[in-house]
Amino acid sequence: MSMAMDWTRVADLAGVVCMLGGALMCLLAGIGLTRLPDVLTRMHAAAKPQSFGLLLVLLGAGLWLRSVIDLGTLLLVGLFQLLTTPVAAHMVGRAAYRTGRVDKEHLVVDDLGTALEEKRRSER
Repeated sequence: MSMAMDWTRVADLAGVVCMLGGALMCLLAGIGLTRLPDVLTRMHAAAKPQSFGLLLVLLGAGLWLRSVIDLGTLLLVGLFQLLTTPVAAHMVGRAAYRTGRVDKEHLVVDDLGTALEEKRRSER
């Protein structure tokens, strides 16, 4: 057995572990979207575990594929996911807040409420 054969088996096994872990994280994110009680906790479930799960799946695919072009594509997908998910979650949170879907009693810090109140005062 050559050293290259051992490396490919280890990379394949690590790829399987990463893909299964990522699939589990994405499954937990989906369950969280249906089971969690309010917009902010659902938003958290949609953003964090789903993004981490996708990154694990991409890492697993990269360990399986091992092509420079494929690795570059997977890297771009992961980068765009990391750039767009926080922005989308932020916009969903703001929209939920402005439409009254957020239970303000459970907020620890309400920066948006303070900013909106200051904006209303300055417009008068």
